[in-house]
Amino acid sequence: MSTTPTDVIDHLAGIRPGSSLDRLRDQRPQARENAQKSYLALFEPEVPGTVTPLERYALATFVAGLHRQPHVGDFYAAALERHGHPRLTEVVVSEIARGATEGPYGRYPAGPHSVEDKDGPSYRVSADSRESLGARLAAGLEHAHLLVFHPRDASPAALQALLDAGWSTTDIVTLSQLVAFLSFQIRVVAGLRALAGASVVESTDTEYTQIFTGVLASGAV
Repeated sequence: MSTTPTDVIDHLAGIRPGSSLDRLRDQRPQARENAQKSYLALFEPEVPGTVTPLERYALATFVAGLHRQPHVGDFYAAALERHGHPRLTEVVVSEIARGATEGPYGRYPAGPHSVEDKDGPSYRVSADSRESLGARLAAGLEHAHLLVFHPRDASPAALQALLDAGWSTTDIVTLSQLVAFLSFQIRVVAGLRALAGASVVESTDTEYTQIFTGVLASGAV
């Protein structure tokens, strides 16, 4: 029996049916529906392919941890525990602590944007964790870290590292989609929680509400 909430974003943001935030999200029903469909396609796909549920939830736990969003991280960590051994969750959590930084870092191609180049630490899974995770998942975490903190440094060499670790080209697309979706989901949940905390949605500032719902719509995947 599936334990997935009817709407994951509502669940993570603590939105109650009929609340102001519920009505706010209802102003963009297609964005709301698309976000849930994207979650299901990535985490409960009808055709799973070769990226396992354990790998999907391990990556999600790691990415949410890097974004420092405990509500989201706990949700995916609980799912990871259901699909794997508790020791694996401990390993992923330890790697979140090792990979924590600020960012984004990296270098643009030579040109006007080069003034924004910023050096930052690169991340590699520890030797002990690599033994527990296996080469494939360790490479997945390293690539996820690259996409979160060093997106400008994505390169053929980074993709080759995944291929060498056993990720197919289709798997790599799934991994990239997971990281992109989580980035979107985390931003929306953080925004909704901030609104709830500030009770902004109780105001009559229609213009502000329209701006926020527009952001939700534009971020739909």
